[in-house]
Amino acid sequence: MEFGSVLQFLENKNIMVTGATGFLAKIFVEKILREQPNVKKLYLLLRAADAKCASQRLHNEVIGKDLFRLVKEKWGANLNSFISKKIVLVPGDISYGVDLGVKESYLKDEMWRELDVIVNLAATTNFDERYDVALGINTMGAKHVLCFAKKCVNLKVLVHVSTAYVCGEKAGLILETPYRMGETLNGLSGLDIDEEKKLIDEKLTELQAQGASNEAIKEAMKDMGIQRAKVYGWPNTYVFTKAMGEMLVGHLKENLSVVILRPTIITSTYKEPFPGWVEGIRTIDSLAVGYGKGRLTCFLGDVNGIVDLIPADMVVNAIIVSMVAHVNEASDDAIIYQVGSSVRHPIRYTNLQDYGLIYFTKKPWIGKDGKPVKVGKVKVLDSMNSFRRYMALRYFLLLKGLELANTAFCHYFEGMYSDLNRKIKFVMRLVELYKPYLFFQGVFDDMNTEKLRMAARENNIETDMFYFDPKSIDWDDYFINIHIPGVVKYVFK
Repeated sequence: MEFGSVLQFLENKNIMVTGATGFLAKIFVEKILREQPNVKKLYLLLRAADAKCASQRLHNEVIGKDLFRLVKEKWGANLNSFISKKIVLVPGDISYGVDLGVKESYLKDEMWRELDVIVNLAATTNFDERYDVALGINTMGAKHVLCFAKKCVNLKVLVHVSTAYVCGEKAGLILETPYRMGETLNGLSGLDIDEEKKLIDEKLTELQAQGASNEAIKEAMKDMGIQRAKVYGWPNTYVFTKAMGEMLVGHLKENLSVVILRPTIITSTYKEPFPGWVEGIRTIDSLAVGYGKGRLTCFLGDVNGIVDLIPADMVVNAIIVSMVAHVNEASDDAIIYQVGSSVRHPIRYTNLQDYGLIYFTKKPWIGKDGKPVKVGKVKVLDSMNSFRRYMALRYFLLLKGLELANTAFCHYFEGMYSDLNRKIKFVMRLVELYKPYLFFQGVFDDMNTEKLRMAARENNIETDMFYFDPKSIDWDDYFINIHIPGVVKYVFK
């Protein structure tokens, strides 16, 4: 694998980024603008009704974020001029078809003529997303981006960002191998993506004919996604539709150079543009928020299990280096890179438990009453049976309270019962969704990714600037001094 300077490659290049308002996409855009301001154009595809709405989204959801403060400091009063020269807003939606929902014909023609690189970061990451929505974005959307890429006469590489968890609930060493069309995790034959789309259309037609409410349709589509995923061995709608997206990209790529990048659980930035930037409650951060606020008193899972984490800036750097490494590279299969830490530098749930206790003991969250929230050791439930027993005990204690209460307090206890009933149903649904990961027994092979890192070093590219080696992370320092403070600053409300 031979390739030259990343900065030189990025100079004067036209790059399209889908899902431009997403977490990773913002970090990608910021990195390019900060490190290589001589990039020619960044075409940002984002969902918007028109150019005015797209501009509002850019400034409110992308450039306006604290993430861009170094870029703002560098350009000062010239920021708007710089942004207008470098960024082309493209209102569209990858689920709308092979034209990506782009209405302006001149803009489509310009991109087909000028684009050098496409990075597909558009996705819905909800585990129990509506099946029609998830298939439209994660599966058919991936196909549409590929078809669009094939029309780009000067395109050098397409990077499709997937997830390492397309493996489902596999245990052991999970290899960087592509999915074939129709391949399933349980060996069941008959997976046909066109048929899945047909089943969705039939179900929607049936529900509409029955006069179902929008909420009823939404719930039915969510249930259908989980059910169809489990038929073929995947645990949820998200990873099932992402796996099918990979199948389509690999099957239809022909001679186009395609990289499929599979990150594991993405956390806050490690170093750039500054340590600890994060947006929204990402997977493990829901635990930090619940724990720090005193709401998480028990944990379901294997505390000695490995949790595969990788900082967001390392994922972005891997995207950039991989696209440079595979310029105009014709191959039968897409190149797969799994970007994570479980093989080279693993961390366990018990470590996360310790970091939370250390941090929130020293710097407790101040509650609404103005008092510091006290945290302690979390009760660990190591099986679904123990979790069900725990929840049953909660029910029992409340029911006993109802029996013992006198008439004056009956309404109070009934309200508590109703509220707890709703919470338990909600928690049980969450547990069912997250169970495959709480007891996950796999580790992700990253041999291809390690070869990419070695090639970067051997070719003397800017490895200090485009770092993505998890072995460089001091997990103790990262969590206590970077990640948890970042979550407190940007996520806690």
